[in-house]
Amino acid sequence: MKELSEINLPDDLRYAESHEWAKSAGDTLKIGITDYAQDQLGDIVFVELPDVGDSFEKGEEFGTVESVKAVSELYMPVGGEVVAVNSVLEDSPELVNNSPYSDGWMIEVKPDNPSEMDDLLTGDAYLEKLKG
Repeated sequence: MKELSEINLPDDLRYAESHEWAKSAGDTLKIGITDYAQDQLGDIVFVELPDVGDSFEKGEEFGTVESVKAVSELYMPVGGEVVAVNSVLEDSPELVNNSPYSDGWMIEVKPDNPSEMDDLLTGDAYLEKLKG
């Protein structure tokens, strides 16, 4: 496993304490799990994601990630409607390990309240929580 100093936390993302990230993409947000989360889970073997058109409240479970070690729930960092799902992960769940912030994104949502992004942590604040 990586040391905390080795965790990749891009500055253009915002982070939830439940280890998801959100990135603004125009009027939508891309969402996935952090480098820290994928590292802790180990080899990811299955990702269960919602359907396009599903809506979730902030903090609500939207899917699961299964690794050789455990099954972990995925939680919405902001509320909104799912407008795209990364279906490539069905056949290639390892992309979440290899590229959690680009190829391993999970869903794209149209946020109900874009200001909820302001409630998420910066990379530095998320790292402080991990050191906790």
